[in-house]
Amino acid sequence: MNIMKINFTPVVKTVAMIYAASMVAMTSPAMAASHDTSLEKVIAGSQRSAANKARDKYRHPEKTLEFFGLKPDMTVVEIWPGGGGWYQKILAPYLHNHGVYYSAGFDLSATKGFRLAANKKVAARIAKYPLLYGKTIVTELAPPKKVTIAPAGSADMVLSFRNFHDWQKAGTEEAVMKAIYRALKPGGVYGIVDHRSKTAKKGDGYVKPSYLIKVAQEAGLVLVAKSDINANPKDNHTHEKGVWTLPPTLAGKAADRDKMKAIGESDRLTYKFIKPVK
Repeated sequence: MNIMKINFTPVVKTVAMIYAASMVAMTSPAMAASHDTSLEKVIAGSQRSAANKARDKYRHPEKTLEFFGLKPDMTVVEIWPGGGGWYQKILAPYLHNHGVYYSAGFDLSATKGFRLAANKKVAARIAKYPLLYGKTIVTELAPPKKVTIAPAGSADMVLSFRNFHDWQKAGTEEAVMKAIYRALKPGGVYGIVDHRSKTAKKGDGYVKPSYLIKVAQEAGLVLVAKSDINANPKDNHTHEKGVWTLPPTLAGKAADRDKMKAIGESDRLTYKFIKPVK
């Protein structure tokens, strides 16, 4: 089992530097979020940038997490939070005092590319703001070999945000779903948000809901609820460069960007699964 605190990695500062950073954090406005169990106040906290908050109208973090049933005393695993840590900046502070937060990131042995960059950013965030992120437990998800995202049967909740399409592209979706099932307690929740399209094509970033449900059920998970919290009927799912044509990436033609901005971010499914109690 490969579960570890982030402070073993080379990118983390020396003890003296961590101490200095903690002194800064103690005087920072962001400190308040780590002592507040109100999800609304954590989402409004100064640890989140204006750019992150601007996306709340598309990603609906409060309603989404409430739909999944998040509570401040839970053990929660977030899969692939990424270097930006959009949801990490909400989940880690919210769970800091009473819960447990696992950051199941990329392969910690990565030596180049976006995976290494993301791992470094997570490590730096934890070191700089220990009162917000200092209790984070870092694990790794690099299927098929590294799939222990948390101790077996320990998690009240596993969350993934716009990752399934990546696993599907890599052909690892079945291995990941099995890893999620193993990590969850009986009765535990798997909450997922991803780009939705019934006509999804390989490489366009969208997911067929029927296929997602099939893979989850084959791993032993049971779908118990769906929500249109993150739906966007303006998205017709057919774009020049797939889902990345839309905000925030805007990877398509410059002439089409205003049109894409008017559509907004992608149409997304929001599903809640559970691990059955046997």
